[in-house]
Amino acid sequence: MARGVRGNTEEMEKERRLREEGMLDEERKQEKKNEEEEKEEKEEEKEEKKEEKEEKEKEEEKEKENEEKEKEEEEEEEEEKEEEEEKEEEEEKEEEEVEEEEKKEEEEEKEKRRRRKRRRREG
Repeated sequence: MARGVRGNTEEMEKERRLREEGMLDEERKQEKKNEEEEKEEKEEEKEEKKEEKEEKEKEEEKEKENEEKEKEEEEEEEEEKEEEEEKEEEEEKEEEEVEEEEKKEEEEEKEKRRRRKRRRREG
């Protein structure tokens, strides 16, 4: 009978150890699962940060391109404006020259008429 009790006690002890080991296994499994989840979360955060950085860089590049494009357009407009002003100045100068030439011709015509009149009077 003592043997039966001892066998029973050994059996119970064995079961208790197995349960404890099973609980330890469960704890280890849960810890491992938690570690994996944390690792995944960190990877996701890292990926999100990377994507945000890339997006920010794209936006900055786009903004830079837009600024350069705007600057080029402004420079082109300024050049066109300068060219137009130069053209207008040239046209004004030509008009002035034409007017001066016409005035000179008129003066010469007047002078010729005066001379003719004087010759007729004198002649």
